[in-house]
Amino acid sequence: MKGRHVVTVETHPPLTGILGAPESVARNITGTIEDLSTDLQELSHGIHGIAEVGFEERLSVAFAAEFLRYRGYPVQVGRYGLRTSLRAEAGSGSPKVAVLAEYDALPGVGHGCGHNVICAAAVGAFLGVAAQVQELGGSVVLIGTPAEENGNGKELLARAGAFDDIDAVVMLHPFTGEYEVASFASLAVRDVEVTFHGVAAHASSAPHMGRNALDAVVAAYQGIAALRQHIPATDRLHCLITEGGTAVNVVPHLASAVVEIRSLDPDGLIDISQKVQNILEGAALMTGTRLETHWDPFPAYLPVRSNNALAARYHAHMSARGRTITLETELVGGGWSTDLGNLSLRIPSIHPTVSISRATAVMHTVEFGQHSISPAGDAAVVDGAVGLALTVADYLADARLREQVRLDFEAAGGAVDVERLLTPPAGE
Repeated sequence: MKGRHVVTVETHPPLTGILGAPESVARNITGTIEDLSTDLQELSHGIHGIAEVGFEERLSVAFAAEFLRYRGYPVQVGRYGLRTSLRAEAGSGSPKVAVLAEYDALPGVGHGCGHNVICAAAVGAFLGVAAQVQELGGSVVLIGTPAEENGNGKELLARAGAFDDIDAVVMLHPFTGEYEVASFASLAVRDVEVTFHGVAAHASSAPHMGRNALDAVVAAYQGIAALRQHIPATDRLHCLITEGGTAVNVVPHLASAVVEIRSLDPDGLIDISQKVQNILEGAALMTGTRLETHWDPFPAYLPVRSNNALAARYHAHMSARGRTITLETELVGGGWSTDLGNLSLRIPSIHPTVSISRATAVMHTVEFGQHSISPAGDAAVVDGAVGLALTVADYLADARLREQVRLDFEAAGGAVDVERLLTPPAGE
């Protein structure tokens, strides 16, 4: 595939004797989900029609919660300090796997990222496993995670303890084209809001009395543009000037910008962030202005570290559904960013893609959102629910698989101090 970027993730040599869930249990899980296919597709279409932005998904989470309660599962809404979070649980004790649902939309676009598919597939996977959890042992948990698009809800939930009792995490994301990825990589992303404070003056009669904040922003922009030449090819820098003055004959006393940094590597994010901070401080020094920075108006998103053992089980199950799917860990579509990355550095996780269209629709567009409620989108809900559910079932049933998941997680670096990675650069 043109533009593919394969990411190397350290893994432990495969263990032998991994069997997964009993075949009879897997058949029953698949049957449960397929029997619910029409209802799950209606859930997907309903969430699509509601289309609420992050932290405001009140009707969306209520719809999902009622869907579960109607089928006999207690649901808690609004836990962990987020009023649109959701938690439902079946089974008892450990091991415990979380299936994650997203249901936030984009302002002005609606479900142009297909989170309605994510939600419906996650609900279906939970119901499929819950129906057989007594045979499998352990617990399955459905966690609804607000504001993936605009607030890093997963990081906020993690800080509040939502994942303290979770052993592994699974979710999926819709994508376009026939090509699907079981082991997904992503870019870290963080923002810094920048304001330069200068001194206003008449631009003609007394320019020497002024300190031009717009000059500071322009110097910073040029410095960031120069830095782009000296960062890894996978990484990204974006800058937008948001305020530059109000009258052409007045030296601007205030100017603002937003800088966004993306990196494939957590330490790369730290390194580039410090370089950006240095550029901003240099621009202020050059122009005699005062710099004010606000790093991470919401917590930074970290790269996804896919667990190869879990991804291999998902790959097998989706291949059996007739899906064209690769097991290589890949940075798809030039590099997304998602808050699942923050969890994947704490807990073994997967975030595979599932195709909802053979067209070349671009994510974050109205067109892509329409594909999410097309026949292909509906098929992705059911196939994705089965793939996730059978992966969860394998993990709950098979101690050897759980050990392989643990060994792969440790080989890739183990649990990371996420709070350290999210510390703003020196100089703020």
